[in-house]
Amino acid sequence: MRFKGLDLNLLGAFDALLETRSVSAAARQLNLSQPAMSAALMRLRAFFGDELLIAQGKRMYPTAYAEALVPQVRECLHAVESMLVTSGRFDPATSQRRFRLILSDYVMTAVLAPALQTVAATAPGIRLEITLPSPEAGTELREGRADLFVAPEQFIFSDHPSELLCEERYVMVGWAENPLFDDVLTLEDFSAAGHVAVRLGGPRDYSFADRQVRQLGIERRIEVEAPSFTVVPWLLVGSQRLTLMQESLARRVVTTFPLRMAPIPFPFQPMREMIQYHSSRKNDEGLRWMIERLREPAALA
Repeated sequence: MRFKGLDLNLLGAFDALLETRSVSAAARQLNLSQPAMSAALMRLRAFFGDELLIAQGKRMYPTAYAEALVPQVRECLHAVESMLVTSGRFDPATSQRRFRLILSDYVMTAVLAPALQTVAATAPGIRLEITLPSPEAGTELREGRADLFVAPEQFIFSDHPSELLCEERYVMVGWAENPLFDDVLTLEDFSAAGHVAVRLGGPRDYSFADRQVRQLGIERRIEVEAPSFTVVPWLLVGSQRLTLMQESLARRVVTTFPLRMAPIPFPFQPMREMIQYHSSRKNDEGLRWMIERLREPAALA
């Protein structure tokens, strides 16, 4: 299909080329041959009157004009995709749709993994692409490259709708042979012990729990900063360290690792885990189906 002289199929090629900055990688992404992708780049250059991508050595670099086109092209592709996914009925039994999710490894373990059992049984053609939260998450959501973003309420973006997925309590977790667990943990015990904290993302921000402790002004001695939640159990076994952990995740790890959990020895508010999507997806039946699949295990967390 052409619109004002432009073959609209070329917009998908443009997006892949600017994302990968490689003709061969873009061809693989779109399941095209390398000559076909090279021809698409030539046609794009002719239409826009710009080189778009310039080869320097073994890499390709976008021109300033190409960089300026990226958000407009992606918004256009996002609008078309939104129209297609909302224009017909969604049938999970026959759908071949791919859902792109941004969520932490904690959500993968406590929510997504059990949800996948239902997905596999009722929607065998559904595919999932999962990425961890990063500074680019907002852009991924706004440009339609992510279907769902799951994160604590404090990390949700204000310019798109969100809804509560679940409320999650926190507990203290440590090695089963740590003598602190032989009695009731106190605030003094908490402050004197070494701790494992979790920091996430590019600039590596503290997690919800670690940020809350800092906001409460409670002093603690952080011995290890971990890049994810699911590596924490390995950093506790055989040590006297403690960590703050989501209760649903803690219940799972204490059955696998020689760990114990105990109540936090001071008032600690639950985490409101939210699920967010692009404002244009409110009537997307497929997206609503995916959200409900995540809600089922989240309700048991």
